[in-house]
Amino acid sequence: MKSKVCVVAAGGTGGHMFPAEALARELTRRGWRIVLATDHRGESYAQTFPAEERIALDAATGRGPVGMAKAGVAIARGLFKARKALTRLDAAVVVGFGGYPSAPALLAALSQGRPTLLHEQNSVLGRTNRWLSPYVGAIASSFPNLRLVPNGVEARVSLIGNPVRPDIRALFDRPYAAPTARGPIHVLVTGGSQGARILSEAVPQAFAALPAPLRKRLRVQQQSRPEMLESARAIYAAAGIEAEVAPFFGDMARRLATTHLVIGRAGASTCSELAVAALPSLLIPLKIAMDDHQRFNAASLADAGGAQVVLEDEATAERLTAVLQALLSDPGLLKAMSVGARSAALPDATGELADMVEAVAAERAPPS
Repeated sequence: MKSKVCVVAAGGTGGHMFPAEALARELTRRGWRIVLATDHRGESYAQTFPAEERIALDAATGRGPVGMAKAGVAIARGLFKARKALTRLDAAVVVGFGGYPSAPALLAALSQGRPTLLHEQNSVLGRTNRWLSPYVGAIASSFPNLRLVPNGVEARVSLIGNPVRPDIRALFDRPYAAPTARGPIHVLVTGGSQGARILSEAVPQAFAALPAPLRKRLRVQQQSRPEMLESARAIYAAAGIEAEVAPFFGDMARRLATTHLVIGRAGASTCSELAVAALPSLLIPLKIAMDDHQRFNAASLADAGGAQVVLEDEATAERLTAVLQALLSDPGLLKAMSVGARSAALPDATGELADMVEAVAAERAPPS
């Protein structure tokens, strides 16, 4: 029996590409053939993507009459290319993960009557997904109470969760161990390598202002902007804090497994991984995130009791010191936050999303 083809359409950022890759691996395990439709930016995150073929679909965006015209031409060109590819591949289903390159692939599928599905990573429906949502067969949500869903679409939204890597999924099954009364306190600071100046500057200053007995127990691992590595290291050294500061950590699952508290932004992948790993967190949502989606992502964890949130405009070193002192001085609170984070987890999102794709594909045979 010939394997069915699933076209996975995603682009732009790792936030779109990583869950798309998780789904692709699960569908491959189930015998599907995978084709990736993305743009040049998405390709930078797709070195290990398990696709037998890749379709380059650059769908430009623009402002003003000229920009909108260019975007329209790019989408039309991508739509024509996608229609030819879907016909040649005899695609059984097209799954969109957001990002503008997913638009031509889904429009092509819709124009040919092929089954379609959207996956939304954030707690707010993204612009491309919002535009396409009235027309696709089903929508998978990563957070409860998905926002900005068009009227009449709600009935086709299913809470599935955000697929996470297998090494992160494995952390769901381990118990959280709060710091002991006099033992070391392990803190992981993420997101600083991506231009988050507030994490690279204010967080080290906040740690340095903690009482000496707490500082001596700290074991900090921090991602930082390359140009701020030395200043962060100097702050930690002057405060007598044991710290590892680097632009990037490749072994994130191992570090999460031994961490007591995570400090970072509130991207969809971050929040989903923190919930699955059952880790307490202090989240500082990115203020300029589209439709303020990071604030709503963070609220989902905070409402479950798994996170404390400090908005960017309030994230001074003094404010962060006060929050950190309260958290790090209370192992019972950290333990309760772990329970809260775990309650918000959807650890089997990858398998459930694959089930959903197969169900949508089975509803209607693609055209001959």
